[in-house]
Amino acid sequence: MTARLPLPAACPCDATRHYAACCGRLHAGTAAAESAEQLMRSRYSAYAVGDLEYLRASWHADTCPADLEVDPSVRWLGLQVKRHRREGEDAAVVEFVARYRVGGGSAVRLHEVSRFVRVDGRWVYVDGEFPWA
Repeated sequence: MTARLPLPAACPCDATRHYAACCGRLHAGTAAAESAEQLMRSRYSAYAVGDLEYLRASWHADTCPADLEVDPSVRWLGLQVKRHRREGEDAAVVEFVARYRVGGGSAVRLHEVSRFVRVDGRWVYVDGEFPWA
């Protein structure tokens, strides 16, 4: 199990917001994601701060990997949400690009179209696809 990293002042999902008032509330369990986009942003931030417990709790039980780990050598550099689309009352899709760097290597872009569903009133991540474009 990976230890959490020091908590940032600025939120990893949006540097103009304070972590404690943004994703920190969700990570602490004092608030729940109101939309799939908010959940996706909080999951990005959980990767950035090494919050493995939150990642597991926000992942659909049917698709969460048993061997989930957070690599402390990965530095998350930024997030851009490209689109958020509701697909009915309890399903949504979020497309995003996240940038990260491993060690001293070059920056890498992770472009994903993620699926989310609401289970018992709570948004969870199901899975994602990586578009070619």
